Amino acid sequence: MSQIIEYIKNKKILILGYGREGISTYNYIRKHLPEKKITIADKNYIKLDDKNVDVICCEDYLSYLGDFDLVFKSPGIAFLDDVKYPITTEITCQTDMFLRFAKPTVVGITGSKGKTTTSTLIYEMLKAGGKNTCLIGNIGVPVFEKADESEDLIAVIEMSSHQLEFTTASPKVAVLVNIYEEHLDHYKTGFSGYANSKLNITRYQTKEDYFVYNDEQDVGHGLDITKAIGGTEVKVGFTKASDDEFVNELWHSTEHLKGEHNRQDIAYALSVARIFNVDDESVRNAIKGFNGIEHRMEFVGKFKGVSYYNDSIATIPTAVMGAIKALGNVETLIFGGLDRGIDYKEFIDFLINSDIKNLIGLPETGHDILDDVKLHNTQVNAFYAENMEDAVINAIKETKENGICLFSPAAASYNFYKNFEEKGRHFKELVVKYSK
Repeated sequence: MSQIIEYIKNKKILILGYGREGISTYNYIRKHLPEKKITIADKNYIKLDDKNVDVICCEDYLSYLGDFDLVFKSPGIAFLDDVKYPITTEITCQTDMFLRFAKPTVVGITGSKGKTTTSTLIYEMLKAGGKNTCLIGNIGVPVFEKADESEDLIAVIEMSSHQLEFTTASPKVAVLVNIYEEHLDHYKTGFSGYANSKLNITRYQTKEDYFVYNDEQDVGHGLDITKAIGGTEVKVGFTKASDDEFVNELWHSTEHLKGEHNRQDIAYALSVARIFNVDDESVRNAIKGFNGIEHRMEFVGKFKGVSYYNDSIATIPTAVMGAIKALGNVETLIFGGLDRGIDYKEFIDFLINSDIKNLIGLPETGHDILDDVKLHNTQVNAFYAENMEDAVINAIKETKENGICLFSPAAASYNFYKNFEEKGRHFKELVVKYSK
């Protein structure tokens, strides 16, 4: 019996949220404890043919936490001021259980932007170096899918702030790509709550573990990353990394990976590969075969002389500005989405002073940003789109031959879409449809 199952078998369990991770948790428990009584709570209706499952489906589903010993919380559920539970109720998640009890060696990666690219690069480098490895976590595969694997496995796990929020253990190798304002609507203490969740990735490490981070980033908000560091520091930065001959070689041989953000991600991944003694040739081969990830500066195609890029994963202004700088010659920018309280002042100033001719804003934030930009730059062609179809039709109409049209939202997608993937795929479909 696995240590996870040993720990939970005699506890009164609630699975909170029945999305991808909640379903995975249910399946894992059922695999090992087919007769155990479980309760599942979600605000949406759940139909499950299992006599040993109680279902709570209502708007106040969060009010039942105190009735249970152990609550598996799904990452997207926010615990704000109205969520109360006694200290006798343990709040956990798959990531926490995996870190505490699973046997594989864990490489954990978190950050506001770049964690998916970095995680994938690490996985590809380890695989190229002959290591037994897997890529799981926030990238789309729940970690319980690999919870029963042996210690021979190196589990590369992308970790969101939501998945780290209630963790009480840290990975063997922790990578913090960066911290910027994001998900502020999820945390009652705002940025400090968000950042402190991220820092759980190193908080419980020992000096036998490794913490890989960018010591050149000024996080701001009075946050001192060094106070949370538990593992042996591996500092990565552009200046220091460029002193490494091999890093320089990689940076100059990766024209297919545009932008400073990709250079930084390569430096992080190389640092991890070296911890596991992956040779340089394997690293070269891994990078050569890596063409980026879907929805991150993804080339959609060139239609009637116009190049279209899908960057829907860029849900904060910093990522969008990085994409614009990397691509150059961006003539049309489509942006906007759900307002989560992010400060857009720097982004607005950037747009005012940019050479972008056509700005197409989507509700909600896109319209508000356009209002501010137009006050200072009356020459820009500003279009208030009501939906993605509206935005794409106007982008095709306004973007001239040899120009670039970039979709990079600088906001979340949840006001119209389930996630950024759905939003990005819709953009790609519409580009193909209307560009013919």
